[in-house]
Amino acid sequence: MKTSSKTFISFIIALMVGSTMNAQFLKKLAKKAERAAERTVERRVENETSKKTDQALDSILEPGSGGNQSPNTGNPGDDNPNNTSANSGGNSNSNTPSASAEKTITVYSKFDYVPGDKLLFFDDFANDFIGDFPSKWNTNGSGEVVTIDNSPQRWMELIPGYGIHYVPNMPDLPEEYTIEFDLFAYGVDKQTSSTAGIEVMLSDDKNFDDGDHYAKSWIPVGQYAVFSIHNRNYARGEGSTINSGVKADIRNAVLNQPHISIAVNKTRFRLWVNEEKYVDIPQMVPAGKLSTLKFNVNGLKDGKEKIFISNLKVAEGGVDLRRKLLAEGKVSTNGILFDVGSANLQPQSMGVILQISQVLAQEPSMKLKIVGHTDADGSDENNLKLSKSRAESVKNALVSVYGVSADRLSSEGKGESEPVADNGTPDGKAQNRRVEFIKQ
Repeated sequence: MKTSSKTFISFIIALMVGSTMNAQFLKKLAKKAERAAERTVERRVENETSKKTDQALDSILEPGSGGNQSPNTGNPGDDNPNNTSANSGGNSNSNTPSASAEKTITVYSKFDYVPGDKLLFFDDFANDFIGDFPSKWNTNGSGEVVTIDNSPQRWMELIPGYGIHYVPNMPDLPEEYTIEFDLFAYGVDKQTSSTAGIEVMLSDDKNFDDGDHYAKSWIPVGQYAVFSIHNRNYARGEGSTINSGVKADIRNAVLNQPHISIAVNKTRFRLWVNEEKYVDIPQMVPAGKLSTLKFNVNGLKDGKEKIFISNLKVAEGGVDLRRKLLAEGKVSTNGILFDVGSANLQPQSMGVILQISQVLAQEPSMKLKIVGHTDADGSDENNLKLSKSRAESVKNALVSVYGVSADRLSSEGKGESEPVADNGTPDGKAQNRRVEFIKQ
C-alpha cells in the first residue's frame, strides 16, 4: 500500500514537471515564431520599398520602360545581375540606394564626376577563360574569372587575405586620372563582419607591399550597421596625415552592384558610390609619388561571402573638358555612358553633360553638333541607328535638364565607321564608344 502511494505521488510529480517543461517549450516556440514573423514582415517591407525605389528610378532613366525593376543581385542565386559600365557586355542599370519616389534626373545633374578622356586601362575579362586568373592582372594570392547565373558578364573574384594585392598591368599612374569599376558583393548580410570590405590603394610599390608612400580607401560591405569609408595616407618620414573614416550608409548600394568612381587630381582624392560623393580630401595623395593601383579584400567568411569586380577603367584626365572645347572647338569623351544596346543615359554621364552646358551658358552664340560613335559589335545598320539615338539622347538632356535651346544643338550618328582604336580588344572598344561635341 505504501509502495502504491509513493508510485502515485511520483506519477503526479512527473506529470507536473512534464507539464511545466511543455509550457516552457511551447513558450519558447511561440517566441521563435513571433521573431520569425517579425523578420518576414521586415523583409517584405524592405522588398516593397526597394521595388518602389527601382520603379521610380527606371521611369526617370529609362523612359517608356514601364517602371520595370532591376533584379535583386544581393545573391547570385536570385536573378541575373545587371552591370553598370561603358562596355558592350551584359545589360546595364544603375541603382541608387538612397533614392526616393520624388527623385528626378535633375538630382543626377548635380553629379560632378567627370571621367578621364585618355584611356590607360580597361578590363571586362571578355578575353579570359572562365576559372583562370585574368591575363592583364598580377597577384600574390589567388583569384579567378567567373560568370554569375545566366549573365554573360564576367567578374573577377578577389580572394581575401592580409597582404594580398591585385594589381592591374598598366602604365604608371599620372598626376590626374580617374578610376571606375563595378562591385558585386555576394552573401553579405547582417551577420557579415564590420571588417569586411574592399580596399583601393595607390602606391609607389609596383609589387605587393604597401610601399613607402601610399593613399588608400576602404569600402565596407557589412549590413548590420552604418560603417565608414576609411581613408588613410602615408609618406616615409612624415607618417600619416590622413587616417579617418567618413560615415557612409551604402548598405543598399552594396547589395545592388554599385558603380565606384574615383578621381585623383594631383593631391586631391574624391570617391563616389553610384552618384553619391562620399570622400573629397584635398591633400590625401602624396604628390608625384604614387604609380600603381592595387586592390585588397578582407573580413569575409570563407565560402559564404565573396567580392567580385568588373569593368575596371582607368583614364588620364578627368578635370575640365570646358577649356578644351573653348580652345579647340572640339572635344571627344568616353565619359558619357549608356545602357548596353540602348540610348538610355546612365546617371554618371551627367558630370560631362553639365560641363558642356556650362560652356554653352558662357558662350550664348555657340552652337554644337553632337556626334555619337559605337564599337564594331553588332551590324553596321544597328550601330548607325544606335549612335544617332545616343547623340539625340545627349541633346535632349542638355535641353530638358540644363535648359539649352534646342536650336543651338544638332545631332548625328557615325556608328562604327570612324574607330580611333582596335575593335578587337576591350580597351579599343571602350575608346571607340564615345561622344563628340563640335563647335559649329
